[in-house]
Amino acid sequence: MKHFNFNLLKSLYVPTGNLTKKENGQVTIIGGSSLFHGAPLLALKAASRIVGMVYFSSPEKSVGEIANKLKSELLSFIWVPWEEVGEYIKKSDSVLIGPGFMRYRSEKENGDGTCDSSCVETEEITKNLLTKYPDKKWVIDAGSLQILKKEWIPKNAILTPNIQEYKMLFDGKEVSEAAKENNCIIVYKTAKAVICSPQECVEIGNENKGLVKGGTGDTQAGLTVALLAKNDPFLAASAARYIVVKTADKLFKTRGTFYNADDLADSIPEVFNSLL
Repeated sequence: MKHFNFNLLKSLYVPTGNLTKKENGQVTIIGGSSLFHGAPLLALKAASRIVGMVYFSSPEKSVGEIANKLKSELLSFIWVPWEEVGEYIKKSDSVLIGPGFMRYRSEKENGDGTCDSSCVETEEITKNLLTKYPDKKWVIDAGSLQILKKEWIPKNAILTPNIQEYKMLFDGKEVSEAAKENNCIIVYKTAKAVICSPQECVEIGNENKGLVKGGTGDTQAGLTVALLAKNDPFLAASAARYIVVKTADKLFKTRGTFYNADDLADSIPEVFNSLL
């Protein structure tokens, strides 16, 4: 399998001239729950450094309260009431769904496999939005991946599963085969991440153990949806993973593994700019 060619980063969209926020890209991020507040906020933090505007919405009221408090520190996003999320999806170039959504209300393993109220809510929201707006450029992550049905996957959507999520959805099938069968882009997040579209695959190695921390996947999802706004899905998916790995490598040089997802999100712009 071929490795990602970092020279392709030079073909990524870079704003020039006096563009409006709309022309520089608009994205919507949908996620969060009573159990997981931080996940979509990390995605928001990463995305807001790249595009002209980020819209953020959650069905969980408490996440909205935290988002409003966050605006005193991070001003570059708009909190969207849940009942208006569809209107913002329509005006966005790309949409991320899933970070912070729950598969089960309890962290305890659901032994009988019953879909509880949280699972049902995540399932209904994910199915409704993906099937209602199939022509949008989607990134599907975390909780939405864990309840996803293959028939809901929009064409050219980017899926970002970890090992467990991949097994749940594709049952160990080869990544290239799964991407072809479902007409999507898959970012299989392992130590040697494999990114496949229906036409091609690349590998992006990572030996940085600092990335094995909560929130780093949410940060990558936020960067992915931001790049997807103005770029080809396969390039956006592979470039986002490459940039995250290179950012982690930079942090490792000065901090070892002692950094978190906030540090990663904060460091991405400097590393991204140096790579360009």
